[in-house]
Amino acid sequence: MSTITLPLWLVVLAGVLALIGLLDRLFVPSARWFIRNRANKVLDEVGSRLRIEIRPFQQTRRQVLIDRLLYDEKVQHAAAAFARDNKMPREVVMAQLTGYAREIVPAFNAYFYFRVGYWLGRKIARLLYRVRVGYTDNDGLARVPASATVVFVMNHRSNMDYILAAYLVADQAALSYAVGEWARIWPLQQLIRSMGAYFVRRNSRNELYRKVIERYIVMATEGGVTQAVYPEGGLTRDGKMRAPKLGVLDYMVRGFNPEGERDLVFIPLGVNYDRTLEDRTLLLALDENKKKTGSLKAAWNTLAFCANQAMLMIRSEWHRFGYACVNFGTPVSMREFVRARGIDFGKLPKEERYARIAELGSLLMQSVGTLIPVLPVPLVALVFERNPGRALSELEIKSEVEVLIGRLETAGAHIYIPRRDRDYAITTGLRMMLLRHMVEERDGLYATDPAEAVLVRYYANSIAHLLQK
Repeated sequence: MSTITLPLWLVVLAGVLALIGLLDRLFVPSARWFIRNRANKVLDEVGSRLRIEIRPFQQTRRQVLIDRLLYDEKVQHAAAAFARDNKMPREVVMAQLTGYAREIVPAFNAYFYFRVGYWLGRKIARLLYRVRVGYTDNDGLARVPASATVVFVMNHRSNMDYILAAYLVADQAALSYAVGEWARIWPLQQLIRSMGAYFVRRNSRNELYRKVIERYIVMATEGGVTQAVYPEGGLTRDGKMRAPKLGVLDYMVRGFNPEGERDLVFIPLGVNYDRTLEDRTLLLALDENKKKTGSLKAAWNTLAFCANQAMLMIRSEWHRFGYACVNFGTPVSMREFVRARGIDFGKLPKEERYARIAELGSLLMQSVGTLIPVLPVPLVALVFERNPGRALSELEIKSEVEVLIGRLETAGAHIYIPRRDRDYAITTGLRMMLLRHMVEERDGLYATDPAEAVLVRYYANSIAHLLQK
């Protein structure tokens, strides 16, 4: 009988593997049961008060949705064509499909959405901003059928838009939205998936991938899932609204049946901030000669920003970033849209369909543009932008703002005046610009800091279009 001596590291490794196996057998199933049980309780509690109910599609197990997507007739047809055109084995193409489907399909969990996500969103939004809902077309929203597929169409100024929209709509519906690849990091991607969001490779030209994302969006839309979309495709770099990209709208309306039982309703939503978290980073991206920031550098910059804000809090020198405001506009019914024009998107030739979708996109983005809130900082910034190089007294600034407000009101803009006090609003906007060194004060006169002229223009641009009507 011989004795075998095992090294310590092997014993430790064996113990760790045994522990993992034990946890997988005992703990993981229990944890899943606990989470599923809590989710069901939340569904029972929240479902009764939501205006737009959580659809069966959202409650379907993730693996079932993945399988539905993988074996969708149109996806399979695209896979066969892709394998043939690229001379690839079918098994390799199916492996790619599986990867795409797992990447895209969310894992909605009501407990994480309404307990974890809503709590975090509320805390973050209220910590950073004075959150306000400005204008709401209540009559229009009341006319939206409860059975309709509702899609909120928004401008895209900040990554805070995701949090703000989900937080403010949480008493009406559970939002699903597309998130870029920037958020595919652990554990953020797990939380985002549990909130019902799906990941999108915005610049992918892979035809197979595009077919998979198209079919998922079509399935979700037909399933009645409430969604939020950003037709601009990405964050505005200069503060101006970007021309809409029509791909997602095309996916949504292509299969719309005007005679079907479920209408498709788009609700325009305008959002604006006194301070956009990413403003300086976005402006750097405008410089073509500037070396692009890598993901590690971007993460480091984010951590440095958070650390700086934390230090300001510790020293009691921190101030909230002003106001964040959202306006809800008049819903656009696809059923009414197509009937008024005598069209059926599903039967239109490709070129004509694109032309009609461009018409729809233009209509929606025009509505979104008129809804963008006028806030103190953009308002004061517009005064300085219209007076380049001039030093203005506080009285002159207030006088110019009053003139702008009159013009904006005539143009039908939605102006948020804190406390309904214009003097307070102007003072607040000017103070925030001074704190960020966007404006210099000398001998009672105020002027744009030349080094921050681009930043001032960024905020002015957010509302400048409202005066171009």
